[in-house]
Amino acid sequence: MTDSHYPWHENYWQHLLAYVEQQRIPQALLLQGITGLGKYQLASRFAQYLMCLAPNRQSSCHHCAACKLFIANTHPNFIVLQPEEEGKSITIDVLRQLMQQLVLKPQYSTYRVVIVHLAEHLNNNSANAFLKCLEEPPERTLFILLTEQVQQLPATIISRCQKLVLTAPDATVAQQWLGTQGIYESQQPLLNLAQGAPLLALDYAQQNSLQLRNQCFADWESIVKANACPIILAEKWYKLAGQPLLQWLISWTEDLIKCTFQVPSRFLLNSDLASALQGLATGVALNNLFDFYGLLMKDTYRIQTQLNKQLLFEEILITWSQAKVKR
Repeated sequence: MTDSHYPWHENYWQHLLAYVEQQRIPQALLLQGITGLGKYQLASRFAQYLMCLAPNRQSSCHHCAACKLFIANTHPNFIVLQPEEEGKSITIDVLRQLMQQLVLKPQYSTYRVVIVHLAEHLNNNSANAFLKCLEEPPERTLFILLTEQVQQLPATIISRCQKLVLTAPDATVAQQWLGTQGIYESQQPLLNLAQGAPLLALDYAQQNSLQLRNQCFADWESIVKANACPIILAEKWYKLAGQPLLQWLISWTEDLIKCTFQVPSRFLLNSDLASALQGLATGVALNNLFDFYGLLMKDTYRIQTQLNKQLLFEEILITWSQAKVKR
């Protein structure tokens, strides 16, 4: 575990340091933002700073006993809650274990920090149990909730947190950082694909996701042109990572709507696909695009449930295949 420092975090970091300087550290922080902005890294950096025995004004010392324990991921005052499996909830059993730990005083004189990663995965029971922790906070304990979908958190939890919203950095900052990671080609398409999130763009570059996106787009294009079978394609797609694929579908549909209104290609999320998108836009009815977009937005929630993913993509692709072509 390291004190990760990303250039787009600087303003957020100064905001967090101000809590310490003003001796107004809240009992709970809520960091929200899309995937790939480094919410966990920022939270863990702040956690280490609060636990450090000899911090300077800007960072942890990295040399004291507390920092060494933190870097080795063995600090007893640092607790991370998260789903045990991808797509699963944070269960009440996890919260019970936490409450047993919080009964004990922190083992060092500094803060104890509890990070709740993907806090939107708290189910009803665990959310109620966590609310009790916030209502009766233990001494010298900070809760940091990380979420990509703040609207799924109970209002009672949100109201007890200080909020910090992370947004995508300026394109120039993101591109310069990607260059430091050895990514020089297709920077802007990768950032577009990642909604401007540099860490996700880096992950996409390392996994050749741009090539996969292009193949999926070609498949999607072939459906509306009646050159492919929705059922067969759904069987292929359900084996892929569902949430990124769904976000691609949403971005293509948004771009199609823009093309229908003749928005310049530089404003498209997938500007590298502008020619193909403009061609599709001339053959699909606008009302069907809005209906299809509504289905996709509904599926952003359904894909996180136990719903059969193949059936979900079958519905999406059948609906898309039935888009009325203008005559």
